[in-house]
Amino acid sequence: MADARPRRLPGRALRRLLVVGQAHRREEAEQVTTTRDPFVAAVSRARPLRALYAGNARSVMQRGWSATRSTNWLVIVSGFFEPIFYLLSLGVGFGGLVGTVTTAGGEQVPYAAFIAPALLATTAMNGAVYDSTWNVFFKMHFAKLYEGMLSTSLGPLDVALGEILLALLRGALYAAGFMVVMQALNLNLSWWALLALPAVLLIAFGFASFGMGVTSYMKTFQQMDWINFILLPMFLLSATFYPITVYPEWIQKIIMALPLWHGVELVRGLTTGNVDPGMLWHVLYFAVMIALGLILTTRRLRALFLD
Repeated sequence: MADARPRRLPGRALRRLLVVGQAHRREEAEQVTTTRDPFVAAVSRARPLRALYAGNARSVMQRGWSATRSTNWLVIVSGFFEPIFYLLSLGVGFGGLVGTVTTAGGEQVPYAAFIAPALLATTAMNGAVYDSTWNVFFKMHFAKLYEGMLSTSLGPLDVALGEILLALLRGALYAAGFMVVMQALNLNLSWWALLALPAVLLIAFGFASFGMGVTSYMKTFQQMDWINFILLPMFLLSATFYPITVYPEWIQKIIMALPLWHGVELVRGLTTGNVDPGMLWHVLYFAVMIALGLILTTRRLRALFLD
């Protein structure tokens, strides 16, 4: 009785069939490419922009806000009260012993009104930096969240803008609450203080965009500690609690290069009414900081998860 099982081809014949099939598929692909050459070229030119930004940063922000609201609300509340404790202890308590302080414009203001705008700028910085550094570090290295996001239609600029806007929202909430406290204590000395909130948003945007880009280089918790190592001296030295003129001139130049000093001077000028065209340099500083931060963050996300 004949064997009904199918016979296996010899190895040489099987390899020959595979080679012929691959060559046939290559020829078909070349024909399709040749016939659709203009279309393929147009898609190739459009792909870099589409791969960077899909116009859906809002979904990233909404996802982050929902997660933060459901799990980390206690951390958000605690961050709001920290600058208020500083203001009450130093501005109101210690301020009774200090009296008045001379601002950069030569005006005498109460000590509480001097440090309040500095604490307002610091509040925006802390709220933005926390979300754009530690939260991003966890999502990047432990939750692996960005890998999943970038496997969809979202681009690295969508992810960067979504996370930065989330940090900006947190900084805005802190700043708005702190401004209410300042108004209750009569520490807003001018109607220009109404522009302090947009100024604070600008400050938070700058720190958030740059903080996320820097965090993308961090690999361990020990490296993340360098962020606090930089922020704490900047908080203490950026004319926060005393005028910058108390430092030697060479130290003043170093402090003037720090972003928080520009934020403090911008907000202090608005809340005390000491407004002049020179304040536009502070605005320009943060505009450049935002642009560089967005470029850095977008390139790093693309290099880490797409290239």
